[in-house]
Amino acid sequence: MKTSLQELRELFKPKLRPIHWDDADNSLILLDQSALPFQTTYVKLRDPEGVASAVKSMKVRGAPAIGITAAYGMVLALISSDPKTLDEALGVLSKAKQVLDRARPTAVNLSWATSHMLNLSREAIHEGRARNVGELLQVLKEEAKRIFQEELDAELQMGLYGVERLNDGDTVLTQCNAGGLATGTGLGTALAPVRVAHAMGIEVSVIAPETRPWLQGSRLTVYELMADGIPVTLIADTAVGLVLYKGEVQHVMVGADRILGDGHVFNKIGTFKEAVIAHELGVPFYVLAPVSTFDLRSRVEDVEIEERDPDEVRTVRGVPIAPEGVRVYNPVFDVTPPRYVTAIITERGVILPPFERNVRRIVGR
Repeated sequence: MKTSLQELRELFKPKLRPIHWDDADNSLILLDQSALPFQTTYVKLRDPEGVASAVKSMKVRGAPAIGITAAYGMVLALISSDPKTLDEALGVLSKAKQVLDRARPTAVNLSWATSHMLNLSREAIHEGRARNVGELLQVLKEEAKRIFQEELDAELQMGLYGVERLNDGDTVLTQCNAGGLATGTGLGTALAPVRVAHAMGIEVSVIAPETRPWLQGSRLTVYELMADGIPVTLIADTAVGLVLYKGEVQHVMVGADRILGDGHVFNKIGTFKEAVIAHELGVPFYVLAPVSTFDLRSRVEDVEIEERDPDEVRTVRGVPIAPEGVRVYNPVFDVTPPRYVTAIITERGVILPPFERNVRRIVGR
């Protein structure tokens, strides 16, 4: 029997709340993902500089969660700067957008959210819905809450599309963390079909690679799946090929930080490897992402691949594991060409090849 989106809203009760807006205190509260799984601590943010720092230091990470956080960062810009006129408010928001956008250049959800909030502010002023700074602040607060709810509904819908591809007893290989921590909702993108299956009584398990150098797989994916009682097995990144070769995986499901109009997928480093091996062995490779993750303007050569601190590779949680001063290349993302992608699952539907035509048909409408 098919489950509706409304029925699924009632079934899904997240145990983790990675992002929380405190209306009484006008502050954004984030679960500090950089401390997991050893400490469960929260940070309280009151200005866009603090939000940018939290994004940069990966206290919040994952494309959708970064987008939601950035939207609230624009709200905090008005609250912390307290502009007196609407012109001053637009100036404050423009500056905040620049500060936030620099925090993580590859994840398109961040710049999408800041651009959306700035454009909405201009429209609200032009249309007379925001006649003063107080009214503009209320418009932005309501919009940030709507973005959060739309993200959750999008993930529930992706879960419904994705669960149609799963059978009882299947095992899903993922990469990094594209669960509820990464999206801020408690559900996730790549893990949405797994959680929907679990809610519907379908037995599905997960294999999670550790995902060096930040170990999001071992620290976060394993943590949240164990919290929900979903069977999960942790493997070293280098074991991906073997578990696929041995037939222990029926589906690969990953998230995305940016998807281009031709189907190129930018995601956590290591995704390309999974896609190539899965393609070689005939295992379906699915990408799950909301439409806000799509970039229909850029070409693959236009996208900047973010590089991070070399010490992330030289050390593990501050403990040296390589000779001091060794030269390091530490890209955060890689790019998977469309020929290795079986399908892209969005809240608007499942996109099949040829992606050059079908992405715009579903996402661009």
